[in-house]
Amino acid sequence: MTTIAADAPPRARLPRQVPYIIGNEACERFSFYGMRNILVQFLISSVILAYVPEGEREGAAKDIFHSFVIGVYFFPLLGGWLSDRFFGKYNTVLWFSLVYCAGHACLALFDDNRQGFYTGLFLIALGSGGIKPLVVSFVGDQFDQSNKSLAKIVFDFFYWTINFGSFFASLLMPLFLRNYGPAVAFGIPGVLMFIATLIFWLGRKQYVRVPPTRGEDPDSFYNVARTALTSQAAGQGRPGLAVAIAGGVLAVAILLCWALRPAFWPEDFGFVISACVALGVLIAFGGIGVSMQLERARGRHADAAVDSVRAVLRIIIVFALTTPFWSLFDQKASTWVIQGKAMTVPHDQWWWPSFLVKEAGQMQALNPLLVMLIIPFNNIVLYPALRRMGWEPSALRRMGWGIAFSGFAWIGAGLIQLSIDSGASTSLAWQMLPYLLLTFGEVLVSATALEFAYSQATQGMKGIIMAFWYLASTFGSLWVLMTNAAVRNDGVTTWIAGTGYSENAFLMFFFAAFAFAAAAAFALYARNYRMQDNYRPVAA
Repeated sequence: MTTIAADAPPRARLPRQVPYIIGNEACERFSFYGMRNILVQFLISSVILAYVPEGEREGAAKDIFHSFVIGVYFFPLLGGWLSDRFFGKYNTVLWFSLVYCAGHACLALFDDNRQGFYTGLFLIALGSGGIKPLVVSFVGDQFDQSNKSLAKIVFDFFYWTINFGSFFASLLMPLFLRNYGPAVAFGIPGVLMFIATLIFWLGRKQYVRVPPTRGEDPDSFYNVARTALTSQAAGQGRPGLAVAIAGGVLAVAILLCWALRPAFWPEDFGFVISACVALGVLIAFGGIGVSMQLERARGRHADAAVDSVRAVLRIIIVFALTTPFWSLFDQKASTWVIQGKAMTVPHDQWWWPSFLVKEAGQMQALNPLLVMLIIPFNNIVLYPALRRMGWEPSALRRMGWGIAFSGFAWIGAGLIQLSIDSGASTSLAWQMLPYLLLTFGEVLVSATALEFAYSQATQGMKGIIMAFWYLASTFGSLWVLMTNAAVRNDGVTTWIAGTGYSENAFLMFFFAAFAFAAAAAFALYARNYRMQDNYRPVAA
């Protein structure tokens, strides 16, 4: 008995510093979703868009919203780079959080000043985006091989906590905007962001802090990629370098087209769209070029580093295939809110909580509420049942099905739009079904990807891979902006009218088809993907 007990492995323990990070994230997410989920409805009726004709304000508000989202998910590149190269995760998160607080202050103080309000949006995008790739990987840094079994539980709880904060923000902030005005509605999230920063700072003495590379890692992603592109092989050219250079030239050409406005350049392709397309071209061509010549880096870099770069390139493809999902998901705070405003709130029904839910914007609270219910349901009921049936719900399988479920959600939204377009009085309660389907897809994609992204990257590349994961949302909103720009073309508008559908209904069914095509492509790629295990070794 004694021998068995002595030989038994020690019970894994939850790192005691994790609650500080979880508490920080709950408050930060309240602050973010509190302002994000009232942004479109505020802009439509505010003096910020007073210069836009009334009939075009909804479209302008959607463009501003998705441009903001693009910024939020672009700046993780900056945060990840600063963290990995110079300051480490803790310092970078703390300093960007202070920028974040300043952005909230601008929204509360300048709700009637366009320049001040846009400055606030920029600072929030910078602050929120700067910490995004770091907080999740900072959670992962607190685990090692001895307690990695608890990491999945914590990542799920981490995501659950995000939605706990989001639920109350989505439910309450529209009421504060309606009853107390934008200064209060934008000020409360600012207070929560300050509390989030304080909680994070209080845990400073207990965190495991993985030191930054400070650019001294000879086997960093950048160094291995540069060696691969510039190395010559006997009797061979450098086709990968040619592809990468071609991508750089094309990216510069795109930016020049935006600046010079030649006749063939689409009128609605402003800086945001043009810069994102240029970035996408740069990443795609650069990744292909590095992949073509990556084996040339062996010998000058450790085999493990070369293999890690190849793993990152393969992970980026996985992320790219999720971008259609994000194009659908982020529209729940823009397109679905606008759709809900054309629906009837069923105050006459006994089961409708009229004392609390008074307008369409509050329907967004369904998303985090359902997340908090679906995550434990999946872990306790659904996944064990699927395993008993002989079907393993692996990370990639879950993500692929999540993309497909977002397509089903948008079919539901499209059917609701057809009812609205027919002139029928359509109850806002019908939006519950699309929210349920979209949220189930979100849990399968996003909650799963938190663990997937961390586990697939080696220690020195976790920051950059998390940045690329969040960049997927940037390109998701890019799809939305490009689609919105396309339907402003007279030829496209005429063609849509010929289908017999309204523009809104047509786009909803279009995005559903887009998601199904992406889910099929994701499934094909995932079949040959080899999973990695890159948690820290047990400390001596």
